Amino acid sequence: MMQVHGIAAFDDNYIWAIQGENGKVAIVDPGDADPVLSYLQETGQQAVAILITHKHYDHVGGIADLKENYPDAVVYGPAGEPIQGLDYRLKAGDKVIIPGLQFRPEIMEVPGHTEGHIAYFGDGALFCGDTLFACGCGRVFSGTMAQLHRSLDKISELPGETLVYCAHEYTLDNIGFAKWVEPDNADLIQREDQVRAARQQQLPTVPSTLDLELRTNPFLRAHVQRVINAAEHYAGHSLDTDEAVFTVLRQWKDRDYD
Repeated sequence: MMQVHGIAAFDDNYIWAIQGENGKVAIVDPGDADPVLSYLQETGQQAVAILITHKHYDHVGGIADLKENYPDAVVYGPAGEPIQGLDYRLKAGDKVIIPGLQFRPEIMEVPGHTEGHIAYFGDGALFCGDTLFACGCGRVFSGTMAQLHRSLDKISELPGETLVYCAHEYTLDNIGFAKWVEPDNADLIQREDQVRAARQQQLPTVPSTLDLELRTNPFLRAHVQRVINAAEHYAGHSLDTDEAVFTVLRQWKDRDYD
C-alpha cells in the first residue's frame, strides 16, 4: 500500500508527500515551501519530484524554494497552464515514472476550476487538486461549468475504492451545503457525524473514497432525482440535463452558501 503524508499549509491546504524507497518522496501541490522543507528535514527524506495540478498560487508558490533546496527534483505540471518552473508539461494519458517511487500515475485532464487542471491517478489514489473536494468541488474560475461537470463525470468512472486526495480541508463546510440539497440522505448524515468527531480531535478528513463521494457529494449526484428536485426548486424551473443540474448547484453554493 502506497504511503502518503499530509503536510498542513496556510489555513486549510494539504500538501501531499508520496513516500518512495530510501527516503525519496514526491511532493504534490506545494503552495508553501516552508512546511515541506521542515517535514523533509525532520524526517531525513529527499524530494525527487514535484507534482502540480494547476496554476493557483496556493499550489505552486513553493516550487522555486523547493528547487533551490532540492535542485534534482523534477517538476511536473499541466501542459495547458502558464506555470513557471515546470520540467515536464503533461496531458491526458501521459504516464509519470519517478525513480525510487512505485507510484506511476496516469494523467487525467480535469479542467473547470482552471482551464488546464490535471489530476494524477495511480495505485488506487487520485490527487485531484481543487477539482473534486470531499463532499464538494472547486469553484469555476478560468474554466467553465461544462468542463467541470465533464471532469467530475470522468472521475466518477474510477473504481469506488479510489482514495481521493484533494487539496483542502473543506469537508465539514461542504457537508453543510450538501445537507441543503439532500437533508434526508442517511449516508450524508452519518458522514457529518464522523467528520465532526474527526475535526474535534483536529484529525484530517482527507482522503475520502470515491464510493463515499458518490453517495454523499451533491456535485457527483446531478443524475439523482432528489438532487434534481432540489436544484429545480432553487432554479424555479425544470432542468433537462445533468449539466444543467450541476450548474445550478454550483451557482446555488456560490451565491447563497459560500
